Amino acid sequence: MCGFAGFITRATLGRECLENRVEVMNKAITARGPDDAGVWVDPDAGIALGHRRLSIIDLSPLGRQPMVSRSGRYVIVFNGEIYNYQDLAGILEKQGYSWRGHSDTEVLLAAFEFWGVKETLEQCNGMFALALWDQKERSIFLARDRMGQKPLYYGFNNGILFFGSQIKAFRAHPEFKPEIDHAVMPLFLKYSYIPTPYSIYKNIKKLSAAHFIEISRSDMAGLCLRNETPYWNLAQIAKDGINHPMTGSEEEMINSLEKVLQKSVSFRMLSDVPLGAFLSGGIDSSLIVALMQKNNRIPVKTFSIGFNEKGYDEAGQAKRVAHHLGTDHTELYASPKEAMDLIPDLPVLFDEPFADSSQIPVSIISMLTKKYVTVALSGDGGDELFAGYNRHFWGRSVWETMERYPCFMKKGAKYLMEALRPEQWERLFDAGSRFVPEKFKQSNPGAKIAKLSSLITARTREEFYTLLTAWWSDPEKVILNKTKGPQYPQLGPRSKDLANISDFTQLMQYWDMRNYLCDDIMTKVDRASMGSSLEARSPFLDPEVVAFSWKIPIQYKISKTQGKLILKNCLYRFLPPSLVNQPKKGFQIPLDQWLRGPLRPWAEEMLNPVRLKNEGFFNVKQVRSLWNLHLSGKQNYQYQIWNILMFQAWVSVYGK
Repeated sequence: MCGFAGFITRATLGRECLENRVEVMNKAITARGPDDAGVWVDPDAGIALGHRRLSIIDLSPLGRQPMVSRSGRYVIVFNGEIYNYQDLAGILEKQGYSWRGHSDTEVLLAAFEFWGVKETLEQCNGMFALALWDQKERSIFLARDRMGQKPLYYGFNNGILFFGSQIKAFRAHPEFKPEIDHAVMPLFLKYSYIPTPYSIYKNIKKLSAAHFIEISRSDMAGLCLRNETPYWNLAQIAKDGINHPMTGSEEEMINSLEKVLQKSVSFRMLSDVPLGAFLSGGIDSSLIVALMQKNNRIPVKTFSIGFNEKGYDEAGQAKRVAHHLGTDHTELYASPKEAMDLIPDLPVLFDEPFADSSQIPVSIISMLTKKYVTVALSGDGGDELFAGYNRHFWGRSVWETMERYPCFMKKGAKYLMEALRPEQWERLFDAGSRFVPEKFKQSNPGAKIAKLSSLITARTREEFYTLLTAWWSDPEKVILNKTKGPQYPQLGPRSKDLANISDFTQLMQYWDMRNYLCDDIMTKVDRASMGSSLEARSPFLDPEVVAFSWKIPIQYKISKTQGKLILKNCLYRFLPPSLVNQPKKGFQIPLDQWLRGPLRPWAEEMLNPVRLKNEGFFNVKQVRSLWNLHLSGKQNYQYQIWNILMFQAWVSVYGK
């Protein structure tokens, strides 16, 4: 796991100048690779490549990057891991290849020479982003892994082609001229992240997951970019799985699931440095840890984080799971002080505006985990693959119910749901909770009713899903610059990929994988973990596991009241039902309480009317109205406020 940065310029610069500039870019991403650094330049071509190394496989200098291929044709900078590199090495050895070290980078370079770019990417099982320079053709290839686990930004700015793991490396270059793209602000406020292919800056893009792009000499001369090329198609994987589902008994399916997950976990336990796992006590992380422990002779190191506020603490559950599985467990209880200490670092850590508030606990647990290990496995992806979000069963049920009723009845229901404020619904549910069986209890019922009231008049599945996943339906009302933003990029043509799929849950799963998983979950995990120089690996996102998940008939994933049925049934092999059947909480902080309490002074500073007016991004009256309503307790606008706060915090660091 590492980070890289580079640029190609048409200006005539000497070797020393190129090296100095790329070294400055390199330094900006030191946290991604604190163990080593390297640069490679070609003054004749105007290219400079920089790499920061977090040593995981082959700790010797033979694994150092930038790395030049045996023939001298290719030079690579590479962030990530190729989990099946030993299999690829075996194939290449039969073709006469031999190795100087035992890094996946060396094997990857040889594979590009032997098979070419597209075919090599098709054979790679890994999480990665890379830049491959072809010295013969003077062209560069940029590529990103199938599920978008590793980031890659690129684009022309001031006549220079920039590319790398994070935008902060671009800002370090003296000739980079950043210009905020106001058109993406509604997207950010709506979803808490800036969706691919956009970034916070004009003309700087995120490379799409499962794509690569070639930028040739003529492209660079004309400052133009070709279309990105896919090398793997999630829509086709989904269609194939749905159209050719697994048959046999449920027990046989569970056996197959355990086998494919065990293989993925084993791949991701390959490391030359200490390794552990995040453990929340939920189904996904518990199953991953159980499979890690199953074939491990010593206790797996596991890590969890908890909060003292009621309804947000998962540390106790994680501790019970760890005890049952026999892991070497470490836990940390986080306070508002830990959050406050971290908040000033969030804009630098996440590089562009990002406002999933679970960024705080993930960052804190990453810092804790790094004290003990360098690699940590996680349960990310389980919800998307196996229908674990409430929307996958609750949302489906709501949509199917809504379709049966006329518009006037839906408007009446909306009126009734909005008759009480979310916190009043919370108190009502709390009062009646003692009469409700544990398995039917819901966390944050007031927020869910408020969300339902915003959905009930949706006319199409796409509109329903968009409202369901958006924190803000009309963010434009608080933005001063009224430039109309682009449409949410994934819910246009990509939604038509599965237009023939009738099951709404499967459509939501597909959209989640293309959008939320890549741009929110993976962004959060990458920045939070790499900010602590920790490598996080996600066994659920192995391409074989992804393909397998689509072959499981939907009735084995969800019922009317719960999801991830097959994962639970698999986990029963390792844990008793009492530890499996726990209410889903999500990895959240008590944000609404903290904003009204310990975080309030900081928030007031960010939302100061004079400051808002001077910066000129937001309508002061609208923002202050939202903030005052939240402080009064009459409404819970925690997510909308947090999105504004995270943008303001970013502006305070990086300016206009």
